[in-house]
Amino acid sequence: MMLNRLLSADFPRSRVLAAILVLLLLALALTPFLIPGVKALNVAAKILVFVVLVASFDLLLGYTGIVSFAHTMFFGIGAYGVAIASSKMGAGWSAIFVGIGVALALSFVLALGIGLFSLRVRAIFFSMITLAVAAAFQTLASQLSDITGGEDGLTFKMPEVLSPSYQLGEFLGVSIDGRLICYYLLFITALVLLLAMLRIVNSPFGRVLQAIRENEFRAEAIGYRVVVYRTTSSILSALFATLAGAMLAIWLRYNGPDTSLSFEIMLDVLLIVVIGGMGTIYGAAIGAGIFVVAQSYLQDLLKLASDATSGLPWLSALLSPDRWLLWLGLLFVLSVYYFPTGVVGRLRAARSPA
Repeated sequence: MMLNRLLSADFPRSRVLAAILVLLLLALALTPFLIPGVKALNVAAKILVFVVLVASFDLLLGYTGIVSFAHTMFFGIGAYGVAIASSKMGAGWSAIFVGIGVALALSFVLALGIGLFSLRVRAIFFSMITLAVAAAFQTLASQLSDITGGEDGLTFKMPEVLSPSYQLGEFLGVSIDGRLICYYLLFITALVLLLAMLRIVNSPFGRVLQAIRENEFRAEAIGYRVVVYRTTSSILSALFATLAGAMLAIWLRYNGPDTSLSFEIMLDVLLIVVIGGMGTIYGAAIGAGIFVVAQSYLQDLLKLASDATSGLPWLSALLSPDRWLLWLGLLFVLSVYYFPTGVVGRLRAARSPA
C-alpha cells in the first residue's frame, strides 16, 4: 500500500525496468561507499540534478506536448537565486531559503507570462519565442556583472554543515564530512521531487495533460480549458526546473552563465528525454544515469582502449580520448535507432507478466 502511494500506482510494468530502477536507486544511495573519490561523487550528484531537470522537462514535453527551449532559463534562475542570495547574505540557511523563494517567485511570474502570451500560438512559433526569451535572459545574466558576476560567475559559501571542512565522523571507512551530507541532501531532495512529479502526472490533472497532448481540439471540445492546463503545466515544469538549478548551485558552490544557462544543457536535456523515453518520469532517471555516466567516463574508457590497441596505429587513433564526442554521438544514434520509444518505452513494450 505504501509503495502504491509513493509511486502513484504507476509501477514500472516491466521486471527488467523495475530491476534497473532499483539498481540505479541503490547505486546513487551507496556511491560514496562503493566508489570512494571526488569524481564518482560529482558524477552521482550531477545525475541527481539532471534527474529532476529532465523529469520537469518531460512534464512539459512528454505529458503535455509542449516544446520549450526556455527550460534552462528556469534552471539558471534557481542556480542564480541561491548564488546571489548566498553572496549577498553570507553562508547560512536563511540565504539558501531566500534565494530559492525569490527564484521560485520569479520563475512563476516568467512562466505565467510566457504561458499566457505564447501558448495560444502553435508549435514552432511557441518554441521560437521561448528560444528568444532564453537567449535574452542568458545575455542579461552575462551583462549584469554587479549582480550575477558576469561571465566569471559567482563563488559563494554554504552553511558550515555542508562545507567539505566539516567533519562529523567516520562510517564503514568513509569520512562523513560536509560534502557527503550535502550529497545526501541532494539525494533526498531529488527523490522527493521525482515522487511529487510522478504524483502529478498520475493525477486527474495529469490525465488531462495527456489528453491535450494526444488531441487538444478534442480536449477543448469536451470542456477543458486547454490554455489554462497548458499554462499550469508550464508553471509546474518551471518551478521544478528552478529547484533543480538550486540543487546544482548548492552542490557546486558556484554559478555562471555557462554552468546553468548554456544552450548545450538544453540539448543534453532533449537527448536524455529521448533516450529515457518521453512521457515517462522513470525515463528521466534512466536517461540521466546513462547520459551522465557516458559523458563522464567515456574518455577514460577510450584512453584504456587506445592504449590497449597501440599496436594498431589507425585503431588507436580512432579510439583516442580526443574523439570522445564522436563516440558519444554514435552511442546516442544507436540508442535512438534501437530504442525509438526510449529505454522505458522499449522495456514496457516487451514487458513480462508481473
